[in-house]
Amino acid sequence: MKIAYLPIDERPCNIDYIKRIARSSSDIELMLPGDELLGAKKTAADTNGLWNWLNQAVRTADAIILSIDMLVYGGLLPSRLHYLSKDTVTMCVERLRSFHKTYPGVPIYASNLIMRTPKYSSSDEEPDYYEQWGREIFLRAYLQDKQDRETLEEEEQMQLQEIASKLPEEYIHDYETRRSFNSLINIKMLELVNEGVIKFLSIPQDDSAEYGYTAKDQKLVAEKREQLRLYKQVHMYPGADEVGATLLARVYNDFKGIRPKIYPIWSSTLGPQVIPMYEDRPYAESLKAHVSAAGCQLVSRAEDADLILAYNTPGRVMQESWDQHNKDITYTSFRNMLTFVDQIKTFIDAGKKVMISDAAYANGGDRELIMLLDEERVLDRIVSYKGWNTNCNTLGTTISQGVVSLNGKSDIIQENIIYHILDDYLYQSEIRMDMVADYLPTHNLTYFDLKNKASLVNRERDKRLYTRYKEMILYSFKEMELKEINTHSPWNRMFECGMTLRF
Repeated sequence: MKIAYLPIDERPCNIDYIKRIARSSSDIELMLPGDELLGAKKTAADTNGLWNWLNQAVRTADAIILSIDMLVYGGLLPSRLHYLSKDTVTMCVERLRSFHKTYPGVPIYASNLIMRTPKYSSSDEEPDYYEQWGREIFLRAYLQDKQDRETLEEEEQMQLQEIASKLPEEYIHDYETRRSFNSLINIKMLELVNEGVIKFLSIPQDDSAEYGYTAKDQKLVAEKREQLRLYKQVHMYPGADEVGATLLARVYNDFKGIRPKIYPIWSSTLGPQVIPMYEDRPYAESLKAHVSAAGCQLVSRAEDADLILAYNTPGRVMQESWDQHNKDITYTSFRNMLTFVDQIKTFIDAGKKVMISDAAYANGGDRELIMLLDEERVLDRIVSYKGWNTNCNTLGTTISQGVVSLNGKSDIIQENIIYHILDDYLYQSEIRMDMVADYLPTHNLTYFDLKNKASLVNRERDKRLYTRYKEMILYSFKEMELKEINTHSPWNRMFECGMTLRF
């Protein structure tokens, strides 16, 4: 099948990850726009050029995976910075209606995010004033929403009053105007689903919290979805950068006419009920949402499953991955990793396909899990390993790779596992912060700005990745010798890296 794919933005997690998953199946041919049409971080993509590309690609496509954020704003970050008028909404809606009328036989699987509200002050991905006032913007909405839905403690009331007295009104107006535009787009996309223009709509919530702007905007969408009775066609859940992978799995399953059955196993007893960092609900609820959005179903017996999902969660308290050297005791006392890995091995030995969602830490994988999998000689026998950024980023991409692996190419699948060991664990959990501490200062660089020395940083990262991989992976992938790693810095910062491998 040929799929035209328009990503959220140009970063590797939204392009390279999806290309790698698609490449692991001989059934999928992925078509993407050229790099010249896509934006660069806060610089918006050529939206008119993307419309032209879409009208060309659809002529040979069997399905379309479409980011509304890219098509309307020119990318994820431009969606948080734009000054578009409501005329843009009208134009986009009419273009999509006309597009569907011209090509009614090509289904559109679309995504549109609920705009995020980070808890911290940083303008790296937000408007300039978020550098100074970001935390206050988040807290103001969080406390107001909590006050409306529950009650505030006296200390919280004082905090809200203090923020309200200091936070400049023009920043609130600017921020809320953009959020209103985002909500309008989401409502209009629901109407297009109702009309049959869009076959399936995914609405992920980027960096969500239990209270605040995201929760309030989610309620608006939920009410409209209920009014139009679009429960099956419109799914809403935490996530963002995994949505291309999730929709790829759904398209694949729809075209195959299958609904893969997934049976989950957990590394900890309380893990399913823990609420992960950067999200608004327990792991177990996100699992239901992502399995359903991917076109799969959960089953209660392993013998009925096409795929076993090994879900690595915290014991009770979640930490950032780079704090593993000082991890909370509940990562040991409330988890039993030997039992978890033994379950994985037992299922693999019995002929089951096992995919791993390594979400015990935020922003990177779990050293103990990878070392145990390697020592048990099963790391190269799983069908998917993911452990990056947020819980739902990890969950959505590993389900997608698992689905495609049901009829996949084993050599490419193994390459993809190595890629994510390098990126998700070795880089995100270890090397990234090591370099911030001991390498960037010597070159007068910062986490968010590599200046004109990105190539220097990339080469140092390549060496460290290669060395650590050889030190850590002792028993797996004996038939695949990793010869060379070449990384690059898509947004000229340390947060993420692109990577090409030579075996």
